[in-house]
Amino acid sequence: MFMLGATLLAAMMNSAARHVTETVHPFELVFFRNLFAFLFVAPLLWRVGMVAFKTTRLPLHAGRAGLNVVNMFVWFTAVSITPLSEVVALGFTAPIFATILSVLIFREVVGLRRWSAILIGFVGALIILQPGFHTVSTGHGLTLLAATMWAGGLLMIKSLSRTDSSVTMVVYMSVLMTPISLIPALFVWGWPTWTELGWMAMIGFAGGASQYLLAQAFHEADIGVIMPFDFMKLVWVSLIAFVIFSETPTFTTWVGGAVIFASGFYIARRETVRNAEKEKSQ
Repeated sequence: MFMLGATLLAAMMNSAARHVTETVHPFELVFFRNLFAFLFVAPLLWRVGMVAFKTTRLPLHAGRAGLNVVNMFVWFTAVSITPLSEVVALGFTAPIFATILSVLIFREVVGLRRWSAILIGFVGALIILQPGFHTVSTGHGLTLLAATMWAGGLLMIKSLSRTDSSVTMVVYMSVLMTPISLIPALFVWGWPTWTELGWMAMIGFAGGASQYLLAQAFHEADIGVIMPFDFMKLVWVSLIAFVIFSETPTFTTWVGGAVIFASGFYIARRETVRNAEKEKSQ
């Protein structure tokens, strides 16, 4: 139930972002998204107190916040110009890129089965993009770039989780991303209407609540139980996009999205098994 709620809120956030970016620049949207998400996290900071800021890895927290801000700029720009179902389906490539980056950055050893899953994942992306048959749009490229940056963020989370609590990571993200995202927003600033502000408040709270529910889902159950429900993002966003924007996802989007998701799920599941084997050997 936590995961279903997280995927529904994520779909609502992306759909609302598609609507808002018709009149609000993505840079400004990212700032207000982070501002309202911070207001969602503020009660947690009030309850925990200054102990939430205890860390010896402030540069990595700052780097993660900066990367996530750029990632949001790219993602919301892609959402504004690309069919929502295609954006969500291609977004499932993040675990695939995370595995590749772990090899390049951490020199992690990846076996034949995970390399095979990576190859299958890229086949799924090609099914959606259909290069040679359809023009690969700027939005498609931005979506894959955002997925790559999110993969880098996942590796930062993996590193930070070894020393810092999840509360500390959430608090630093919320506190740092708002001022960082304000700087580029000032260059395209236009005062939003009350209606636009209401939509952006919904986007911020939906984004913050989605992250919270996702964390709770992983706390309650194993990744193998949780991750299959992540595919509901594509279901929810397709339904919303059909009703509101009259967008109908293509058959290749569903097939490619399913292939990419299956690949990412296998990689995540395999990672869990490997970690469990390491713990037993120790």
